Amino acid sequence: MLIHPDKLKTLAERVLTLEADAVARLVARVDEGFVRACRLMLECQGRIVVLGIGKSGHIGGKIAATLASTGTPAFFVHPAEANHGDLGMITDRDVVLALSNSGESDEILTLLPLIKRQGVPLIALTGNPESTLAKAGDVHIDVSVPQEACPLGLAPTSSTTAQLAMGDALAVALLEARGFTAEDFARSHPGGRLGRRLLLLLDEVMHTGEQMPRSAPGDYLRDALLEMSRKGLGTTVVVDAGDRVLGVFTDGDLRRALDRQVDVHSARVAEVMTRECKTIAPGTLAAEALRMMQQHKINALPVVDPEGRLIGVLNMHDLLRAGVL
Repeated sequence: MLIHPDKLKTLAERVLTLEADAVARLVARVDEGFVRACRLMLECQGRIVVLGIGKSGHIGGKIAATLASTGTPAFFVHPAEANHGDLGMITDRDVVLALSNSGESDEILTLLPLIKRQGVPLIALTGNPESTLAKAGDVHIDVSVPQEACPLGLAPTSSTTAQLAMGDALAVALLEARGFTAEDFARSHPGGRLGRRLLLLLDEVMHTGEQMPRSAPGDYLRDALLEMSRKGLGTTVVVDAGDRVLGVFTDGDLRRALDRQVDVHSARVAEVMTRECKTIAPGTLAAEALRMMQQHKINALPVVDPEGRLIGVLNMHDLLRAGVL
């Protein structure tokens, strides 16, 4: 059965509008209950144990993963498995976050007496404030929605989107409260591009020793060009006798010198170099070096010690090869 493209677009727009409205309505639900939930999780000496069944279980797994990756230790337990032994994974140092749109999921309700007997704080995240789960919780967060985006009103759509958004709100609030930093985030994301951006230091990719292009201010321009060509970084760093950086001579400086008809055989590099050049300190994240280079529209950075002495040169291509860009 073929459906007209306009009809498909209309259906998609309806879904997105309904789900956006469901999320927007959550703003008014960020109340004292939300604050108490955050405090319970911040004071937790163990881990946040997330429970959910069906589609709420899938959302619960994602919420647990987001919490764990942003400084709040958490894991997901399937309620059916908890009824058959996995409840032993919950200790009296933990906090339980239970998700159920109806608040009447049998698999979760069966666990409530055992959770209460253990004295574990319970945060209920439901779409029904009058439900059994909502009333059993030490804290209830209301994520009810006016209607599901499913035209049959059956498939969890708007309700699961609301659960997910509120879970993100909890995770980000806790992240800020803990003072969680990009470096903290990197420690739990060491792999792939994200890990490289957050963990890689420029020291690991910069050119050092004989690989560094450098010239003296009294060098002839032609010799500076040869140094640039040999080292292949599109620049040479101009240093004094103590290796302190005085400036840089780049491809751009060369073009400007040629425009002024400067004689490359008789001119000295000090006459055409950029004196107020940007530098960066060792130990800086490569991602920060990239940000600085993009901001100032430069392709290379001298790396200097606290006394301004040259210890390395970083090129944009080094960051490309390292996967930072």
